[in-house]
Amino acid sequence: MSNAIVQLEHVTQRFAWRGKAVQAVNDVSLSIAEGEIVCLVGESGCGKTTTGKIVAGLLKPTEGRVVFEGKDVWAMSPEEFKHYRRAVQIVHQDPYSSLNPVRTIYKTLSAPLLRHGFARDNREALAKIRELLEIVGLTPPAEFINKYPHQLSGGQRQRVSVARALTVNPRFIVADEAVSMVDVSIRLSLLNMLTGLKEQMGVTFLFITHDLALAKYFVWEGRIGVMYLGQLVEISPTPDLIEHPSHQYTQALLSAIPEADPNLTRNKERIKLRSLDVPSLLNLPAGCTFHPRCPSYKEGLCDRVAPAPLEVTKEHFAVCHLATQSRAVQAGTM
Repeated sequence: MSNAIVQLEHVTQRFAWRGKAVQAVNDVSLSIAEGEIVCLVGESGCGKTTTGKIVAGLLKPTEGRVVFEGKDVWAMSPEEFKHYRRAVQIVHQDPYSSLNPVRTIYKTLSAPLLRHGFARDNREALAKIRELLEIVGLTPPAEFINKYPHQLSGGQRQRVSVARALTVNPRFIVADEAVSMVDVSIRLSLLNMLTGLKEQMGVTFLFITHDLALAKYFVWEGRIGVMYLGQLVEISPTPDLIEHPSHQYTQALLSAIPEADPNLTRNKERIKLRSLDVPSLLNLPAGCTFHPRCPSYKEGLCDRVAPAPLEVTKEHFAVCHLATQSRAVQAGTM
């Protein structure tokens, strides 16, 4: 992608655990254009958070390259790396542990402003903090500036976390399950706030969630990548992925989403997996790692040969032997 701000090139991440190597991310390649929203979805333990930390520069991959604005991140000079770390910020999942409980909101937000020269003194920092709190919907700012995290609700804390990420004028934000730990009633307002940041400030987003319904709402004009056991098994513009999922795992995830109409939910055909158990990362299956659970598994192929990424249609890729066949069935040509 020529206008990519961040690229992952065949990135693999392994961790040592009790003398064994755990492959949390397996040969992931991903290109994200400036101003784009890309979402990673998948079950817990699929590697999406690890991928987000690699993008944000918090983890150095075991193999592969992370490229920011055309430069290999881990070959940058100290000054270039400092610029990259400011430009790419992360909003963590838990608003209750991501903020220092002994710091007021002013102290939390003023520290990066003063440290990185975005404010010359406390007066400038205060003015900038008021502006940031307005942007993230904490109004009037005077009610929040001198409060401590325990005096805020979960949604308010997460807004402060977003404001903290914005203190250094980032160009790219990794939002890791940024709304999963707040009440359902305020998730929509948080998502609308993040959408507003993209429109007002031109921020690029990598949005990480286990909730495909949430991804469908937030990233309708972007792309969704589906991860399974550390591998990016399907990626596509959101409308095409929702209407024409090509990987069996994506189809299973979509079939599990409840519909707004109770009658549709009751009558919806759900895909039955061969097994509900997720294989261990310490003992990955041969061939396609999804084959022990895949309802369309073909013996002698899926259990022996690892599938390569297949371009199903333009910008729609799936790592599945049956992807083309699956698309043909959905289109009614088989």
